[in-house]
Amino acid sequence: MNRVKHYLKEIAIFIVVMTILANIISIYKSSDLNNQALKLSSVTLINGELYSFKNNRPVLVHFWATWCPTCKLEASNIETISKHYNVITIVVNSGSNREIKEYLDVNNLTFNVVNDYESIYASKFKIAAYPTTFIYDKNRDLVFSEVGYTSTIGLYFRMWWAEI
Repeated sequence: MNRVKHYLKEIAIFIVVMTILANIISIYKSSDLNNQALKLSSVTLINGELYSFKNNRPVLVHFWATWCPTCKLEASNIETISKHYNVITIVVNSGSNREIKEYLDVNNLTFNVVNDYESIYASKFKIAAYPTTFIYDKNRDLVFSEVGYTSTIGLYFRMWWAEI
């Protein structure tokens, strides 16, 4: 029994240290991102529709790629948040609109997607790693940026914070 407690304690310490380390790395990687206010008011989605952001609501802008394993893990978190908030995802260097639609269908994803096949948005936002998430408040000022995986609860908390 003492051995089990010892191992559980070691595992807990490892998880805490890795969480702290992941957050430090994210903060470091986020320092080079574009931290200006969001200047987009609408974007064209892969289905050809024009998506306009709802006024006086926070906005989550999420950069990802179909070839990114971390992005695939985080996709369900983004899907959940997209049901409750303004969410626009920008898929970078991931193929044609048809290929991206197939990927979304296979993975049961319905969030709004812009195909950044020429990396125009990725360049404007200074994206160097995927996934990268920006959260803007109702005034379109940047309140959070995150490089790497973020949990659903972490995203909900950040969106709630951006809303108050």
